[in-house]
Amino acid sequence: METTETTATAVETATAALLAAVRAGRHAQVPGLLAGLDAAARKALLPRLKELRKEVRGWGWDQWSAQVEAQRALRVAGAGCQTGAAAAAAWIGARDLTGWGEHTVDGLLAVLAGREPAWLADLAQRLAERPVVAEEQYRLVHALVVRSGCPVPTNEGYLLGWTRAMTGPRLVEALRADPQTPVLVPYVLELAETPGQLAMSYGAESPAHWPAALRTLADEGVLDRAGLVDGCLSRLLRGGRPRDLRFPLALLELLGTTRQERSGRIADWLGMVADAPSPVAAYAQKVLAEQALDGGLTVAELAEMSGAVLFRTEKKLVRAQLTLLGKVLRRDPGAAAELLPVVMDAFGHEDTAIQERALALVGRYLARVDERVREELAGAAALLSPVHRAAAVELFGAAALADDMPYVEVLPPVPEPRRLAPAAPTVAELVEELVALERRQYGSVEDFERALDGVVRHAHRDREALRAALREAFAEAYWLERADHTSNGSMGILTVLAALLGAVRPGQLDAARRRPVDAPSCAHKALTRAIDARMWEAGWLMVTTPVPFLLATPTWSTGAIDAPVLVARLREYRDAGLEPVPVDLAQALLRVRKGEASAAGAAEEAAALGTRAGARLAEWLTADESLAPTLRCLPRGVRHQSGPWWLADRLVLAVRERPVIRDEFPPVFAWLGASRTETVRGCSRYHWSGVHPLWPAVLPDDRETLAAWLLPSLAGGAEGEDRGAAWALTAVAESEGPVGPAVHLGLALGLGSRHAEDRLTAVDALLVLASRGELDPALLGARLAELVTEGTVKPNRLADAARTAAATGAYATVRAVLVELLPALLTAPKPVRGAGELVAVAAECAERCGGSGRIAGLAETAARPGSTQLVVQARRLLAALGERLGQKPEQRPEQRVDQEATQAAEISQ
Repeated sequence: METTETTATAVETATAALLAAVRAGRHAQVPGLLAGLDAAARKALLPRLKELRKEVRGWGWDQWSAQVEAQRALRVAGAGCQTGAAAAAAWIGARDLTGWGEHTVDGLLAVLAGREPAWLADLAQRLAERPVVAEEQYRLVHALVVRSGCPVPTNEGYLLGWTRAMTGPRLVEALRADPQTPVLVPYVLELAETPGQLAMSYGAESPAHWPAALRTLADEGVLDRAGLVDGCLSRLLRGGRPRDLRFPLALLELLGTTRQERSGRIADWLGMVADAPSPVAAYAQKVLAEQALDGGLTVAELAEMSGAVLFRTEKKLVRAQLTLLGKVLRRDPGAAAELLPVVMDAFGHEDTAIQERALALVGRYLARVDERVREELAGAAALLSPVHRAAAVELFGAAALADDMPYVEVLPPVPEPRRLAPAAPTVAELVEELVALERRQYGSVEDFERALDGVVRHAHRDREALRAALREAFAEAYWLERADHTSNGSMGILTVLAALLGAVRPGQLDAARRRPVDAPSCAHKALTRAIDARMWEAGWLMVTTPVPFLLATPTWSTGAIDAPVLVARLREYRDAGLEPVPVDLAQALLRVRKGEASAAGAAEEAAALGTRAGARLAEWLTADESLAPTLRCLPRGVRHQSGPWWLADRLVLAVRERPVIRDEFPPVFAWLGASRTETVRGCSRYHWSGVHPLWPAVLPDDRETLAAWLLPSLAGGAEGEDRGAAWALTAVAESEGPVGPAVHLGLALGLGSRHAEDRLTAVDALLVLASRGELDPALLGARLAELVTEGTVKPNRLADAARTAAATGAYATVRAVLVELLPALLTAPKPVRGAGELVAVAAECAERCGGSGRIAGLAETAARPGSTQLVVQARRLLAALGERLGQKPEQRPEQRVDQEATQAAEISQ
């Protein structure tokens, strides 16, 4: 009896010591302390460890360091107490216990040392199936695999962990010594995303270069060379990001291919040359070219290859393919009938030099084809740039290229705004819309405003019926449990619903809607806070005095309100004895359309209402002034208060004091009318929330103001990595109000965005403004000239955007902009890299739509010796603006004036 009590006391003492060590985070001591406990004691200890784990998880940030150490000790202790492999894997792989690094690996291996191999194998496989554990705790999983003798895991996490472990200057030796290498390398080649170590470009001479190391092992027979080649080809065929294809391509280039491997996989090479990224397509083109010149490629296969390559945009690939076709046709002129129809695909290439080479190749072998092929080629010659029309006429005859149709500018139809549909007529329909909107939180302006209007109207008609329906639909909604809907920002319409269901106190909402916003060092914050204040106020109305409708509900999809509609709403408020609430009225004033013909009559009717709100509306409608700040851009290199060198940090916005905004608008709108001058920093760099779909609807009738406050975001898209920065340009182009410096500067930044999708958005906005007659080509060209010469906008990006816009049929519009831009580039003290691309686009436009006039620096550039792209394209543009090739003789001055007037009218339509 005494022995039993003594043993129990010893176990309790050992257990207490272990728990103390765990709580103190001494994980290195845990294996030794755990060794003194038998299976029963460990089983009894496990619940206490779980309780301690729960306690440690609740420690605050002030105990962060102690928490991490305790969790490491818990990981080791709990692993040693688990009886089943599944439970052990769950404990070891728990995210709160994993931590960073491999501090606990030795301790885990020590407490698991006595387990059976089958148990360890089961644990190893379960841990390997957890991607984070397999990668970050690779040494642990690998040690368990070795101890148990189980098959090597081949899942992605384990492969990533293995490649991270295999690095350094002794890479070849490490791979050679690891028995896993022949098993894992084929699976590494199959990964969709190449591991970081393999994607790095060390250079083939570096001892840490994976492709070189694998080639060495293939030469030694450690790895199967043919299997590696197959794996590389299969991975390249699947495609993906260039980063992920760099490793298999580099390995394939080092391994090389045999004649049998090249000839036996023609279809694979053809697939790569057609669809793969440029480096992969270039390698496939090289392989197929060797086959073609060695007779290993049929004429039909060469034609298929050429059709795929000549359709690509990469000039290097297209030039190489035309060269290959020339070599093949010199050896076999009889193949012209099958190959020349493919060459005509290059007639429409954006590079006129490539068009010239293709036309010369066709002319060299045209006599070898029949009349049917000749007619087909002559028809495709219409794709050639006008600069080659004379050569095409000489080759195919004037009749084939006859085109007497006058140039007509093609612009998109003017977008028509849509009227906002009425709110859902029944509670059931409204709740259905709210459930759909919950997943998106805001949705489009139309969806959001229609739903908000429905909530306000139905809450006024029968608040209890709406509450009952909402409680049933959102019984377990997470946002009802949110601690505070007012501390940081609202959750849109969900905040209004939470207020209606009693989840937010009225006092909180009232204080939030009155809270001022800081000076807008972040334009995003100011615009978002205006939206938040409106939601807080609407929620406050839900629990205090529901109104029949909100004044600021738009009548148009852009967010704008017709002036007569707002007058009618104020009249209903007056007749019902209701006073407008501040944020709702302020937002309504900012949305009302002041430029409409009915605005003057609406102002008189508003003044006749005899209410303060009516007088404010009348004053607002007759003021007719934009709230946009004055723009000034500091030169690059001039330091302002903010310090960084981004354009957004050099945009100085001078806000003029407006007493109406200052005295009568709620605090959340004070930034629109408080007199100050400040630099607006690049908020897109520091603001995590991204874009907000409702920002444009805050100022739908004053796009100059909206554009001015969004300029930092647009600058981030041009000078930084920001994606989606130009999204608001579409809304700005389709909104109301005058178009001035801010809109044109924003458009210029959008056209020079880093990402192609943002440039495409800017092109759409450009065309919309042109179709509405609101684009000022001279102003846009001047802004672009400043941005390009200082380096904010890269010429190649702008050329891509200009080429895209011109290709829609807006040649005159693009020419008018570029004519204003080019003098700054051509007369710059230092050569502007990429200027030749912009000159080429201008030349294309001038050839298509005509035009004349002198561009400063153009004649001097064209007179330079040499054949650089800039010089060649300058000569081309000079000819297009003067006596254009293949066109009518020089016009008289009065004819030029008439033509310029016609083109200006076309641009404004």
